[in-house]
Formats: sequence, C-alpha cells, structure tokens
Amino acid sequence: MNLFRPYQMGEPQRDARGRLIGIDRYQDVLGRSWKRFFLTGLVTLLGCLPLALGVGYAILSSSVLVLLPAGLIGGAIAGPFLACLYDTILRAMRDAPGSWAHNYRRSLTQNARAALLPGALTGLFLGAAAFAGMLLFFWSTVRPTAVTVLVYLFSWLVFLVLSTLYWPQLVLFDQRPVVRLRNALLFTVRYFWPTVGAALLQLVWWAFFALFAPWTLLLMPFVGVWFDLFVALFLLYDRLDEAFAIEESIARAFPEQARPDER
Repeated sequence: MNLFRPYQMGEPQRDARGRLIGIDRYQDVLGRSWKRFFLTGLVTLLGCLPLALGVGYAILSSSVLVLLPAGLIGGAIAGPFLACLYDTILRAMRDAPGSWAHNYRRSLTQNARAALLPGALTGLFLGAAAFAGMLLFFWSTVRPTAVTVLVYLFSWLVFLVLSTLYWPQLVLFDQRPVVRLRNALLFTVRYFWPTVGAALLQLVWWAFFALFAPWTLLLMPFVGVWFDLFVALFLLYDRLDEAFAIEESIARAFPEQARPDER
C-alpha cells in the first residue's frame, strides 16, 4: 500500500542508520505497517464508541448535564485505546519487531492506567467542542463572526498540538503529567512551524470529515482515526527522536524491542 508514489531514478537515499528518507521512508513504513494501522484503527473506533454515543445523545438532547459525564467517562474508556494507537504508529516509526497482537496487548497493559485521565480530559474537550460547534453553526439564530470562528479553530489547533506531543510521551516514558506538558511546550517553542504544521494537517483532515459528513463516515473504518496521525507523527518523528532520545532510551530499557542492528 504505497500511496502517491513518484517516479524516481537511481538508488533511494538513506540516513546514517540505513533507513530510507523522505517519501521513500513514508512508503516503506506505510507499506509494511498499514495492516497494523488498520486493525488498530478499528479497535480504536470501538473504544471511542461510548464517547461518540454519549456526546451524540447530549447534543440531541441539548443537555450539558449529560455532556459532562458522557465526555469524561467516554473519554476515560477511549484513553487506553488512543494510547495503543499512538504506540502502534511509533513502533512502526522505529521499526520495532513483534506481532501486532502481542505488541497491542503489551501496550494496552502498560498504558491503560496512565491513559485514563488524559483520555477523560480529551473526551471532555471533544464533547465540549462538538457541542459548541453545534451551538455556533447550527442552533444559533445569529451568524457567527469571523473572530468567533477563528477562536473556535484556534482552540482545536492548540488541542491537536498538545495531543500530538503529549500522547507519545505517555506511551514511551514514565513521567509525571506536568513534565509531559512542559516538554510539549518546550518542543513547540523549539520546533514551532513543524509542530503547528502537523497540527494544521490534522485540523484540515477532521474539518474535511465534518464538512462532508455523513458521506465521510464511510471512510472512518479504513483511514479515519490513524492516517492523519501517522502523517503528522511521520513529519515530526526525527525531531521527537532528537529531543527525547526515543530510540536510544527504548534500546537501553528494552533491548528486545530494538532493531537487530541496534542491539
């Protein structure tokens, strides 16, 4: 499954570790791992189903009292599955060995407890943002101003920046939440434009799904929850590895998860 493959002359370029670079690396990782991404995406959708049903009922009933527990509880349920989604993609980025089933069970066991609170907060934001979107664009009798729309989109952008940087730290390192948030802030300052660009890519992706619903719901089981995240992490991975020494730390702490040539 190699998407958008350009014609290329000669030998592909490789980095110091012997890995392909650029579009060739993208095709290599996606071609080897798309089945894992697809399966993980399906399980993630199932894990997010309680959140979607709860928030959907809150919107249909126009009830904030339903929205709050639905977002928190549904998000807590979805949290471990979101952590496994990030872990699956990051394992593919560092060419980690092992079967999908074994790695997924291991990730779920290791990250389930730590993902409950971030998942609950994520669910609360998603529920509140969906509710606010309905209020602004569908229920309101007054057309929202450009400033209101920009503020709404900016809140999504900030959320996506934090999510893209927080969850990888959760699945890779044993840290306090405040340390992860500080690291996310420092990383954003250091790599501002790549980080914002990766978040904008995800924002455009989900805006496309929202604007063209319900037809885009047909794509959800196939690429809905993993493809944009894969591209965003692919664009940031080398910088994440440089900032957090991901592969060096993993190879030192878990030698069996390192690539054969790194042991």
